[in-house]
Amino acid sequence: MKNEASRGDSASQFNGENSQSKYDFGGKWQPSELELARRAARAKRNKRSAIIAALSSFFVLGGLAVIAVTSPGWKLLSDTFFKWAYGVEVLPKILLGFITNITLTTIATICVAFFGLSIALVRTSKAPALTPFRILATVYVDVFRGIPMLLVILLVGFGVPALQIQGLTNNVLILGLTAVIITYTAYVAEVIRSGILSIHPSQRAAARSLGLNYVQTMRHVILPQAFRRVTPPLLNDLVALIKDTGLVSILGVTDAVRAAQIASSRSFNYTPYVMAAIVFLLITIPLTRFTDRTLRKSIEQQNAQGLA
Repeated sequence: MKNEASRGDSASQFNGENSQSKYDFGGKWQPSELELARRAARAKRNKRSAIIAALSSFFVLGGLAVIAVTSPGWKLLSDTFFKWAYGVEVLPKILLGFITNITLTTIATICVAFFGLSIALVRTSKAPALTPFRILATVYVDVFRGIPMLLVILLVGFGVPALQIQGLTNNVLILGLTAVIITYTAYVAEVIRSGILSIHPSQRAAARSLGLNYVQTMRHVILPQAFRRVTPPLLNDLVALIKDTGLVSILGVTDAVRAAQIASSRSFNYTPYVMAAIVFLLITIPLTRFTDRTLRKSIEQQNAQGLA
């Protein structure tokens, strides 16, 4: 019995060693000399590229800075546009006006998302009963994508009150917001429509074969994939929307741009415009970086799935 037990222990130990050698393949993996050489060459190349990029940036940006500072009009320019003490003084009024821009952006984003999706669904639908609506949607998109937004704001802001129709508002804030919504709805509708059309027809056919109707197919199959693909361009439109809300100032709306204009007209100093630009940059730059990151992730996912 003792001998049998010892033989069993020896067999189990032997099997364990064989199992370990089977899966460990001789122990912990170590990179080969060729791989180490490749890594060293790659690190050396990256280091050289970083040094070249740093030197190039230093000389180019430094040269531009030297040219600007040594120019004859730099003193006048700095006193006119970069009088920081005055900029800090008017900053609270600019921030108060910027609240109007944020409010307009929030309301416009909600309205544009709803109307843009509706128009995109109408244009991608093949129902015969929706033919006149498809024609109207196409005309709407073509017209308001072709007219500069500044003209739309002027036409709506001054044209609607000129109609003198009872019940229509003369509030410049509402009219400016309406013009922004009208313009951006046309752009967003086309972005969403392109996302819907980018989905392969087999997705729709597979959904219908499972018994889903048109609404269920769009809701559960087509739109989720479409929105995933058009998220980066929609974020770009959001960044542009934040900036373009400043155009409503031409109607007299006191936003950040209008507040800067009022402050500059009183002192004939343009530093308030620079402060307003900085306030907008504090919002748009993080959104832009987030958009770039989202786009990069989307491309990586498509490459991983073999779609790009």
